[in-house]
Amino acid sequence: MALDAFFSLICDNPYNSDWVFNPWRDRCFDFDLCEAAPRQRLDRLKRHLECKHPTRILLGEAPGYQGCRYSGVAFTSERLLVEGVIPRIEPTPRITSRERPFSEPSATIIWGILEELGVAHETLLWNAFPWHPHGPGASLTNRTPSIKELRMGVGALEALLAHFQGVQVLALGRSAEKTLRMLGVSPKAALRHPSMGGAQRFREGLRDLSAASA
Repeated sequence: MALDAFFSLICDNPYNSDWVFNPWRDRCFDFDLCEAAPRQRLDRLKRHLECKHPTRILLGEAPGYQGCRYSGVAFTSERLLVEGVIPRIEPTPRITSRERPFSEPSATIIWGILEELGVAHETLLWNAFPWHPHGPGASLTNRTPSIKELRMGVGALEALLAHFQGVQVLALGRSAEKTLRMLGVSPKAALRHPSMGGAQRFREGLRDLSAASA
């Protein structure tokens, strides 16, 4: 039931803004190939969450325009889905018309280290603010969600954590940590977000955690 509530919260949330895109409800008329694109993104997310024995959830800030906006899965790009390297999601045909599939640097970094550590199949990815915040009139940009927007994502995160009880939560960046605090949840660790020059510190932090739990 918790996941039913989760999917309802992220798909049917009445929040509307010219500065926010809902990947599982809205169609991007610039790049989505068909009306079914939101449903296809939701199908991908559902497969990602079909993890029988997850050991950790990596919680980021918000979807990016090169990643979740078009893939439907946090920290995951369309390119990685097409290449078939994402656990539980078979290689999928493209659903965007862009000449090359969208490719997000943070997604490549995160899945790379998860594969290196052998934990990709037991890791779930999500964002504190579920939807893609962008600049006014500039959909292909990323914007830091406001505190008000972060509060709007608390319900979905709470439903997700209720379903995956006892799973370690790792916060990637301050927004993720703030949102967990709103729920009274202490993250297992607060890692440096891999963007903006933080890739090496993120890798080192995840390696240290993996070694400590081995």
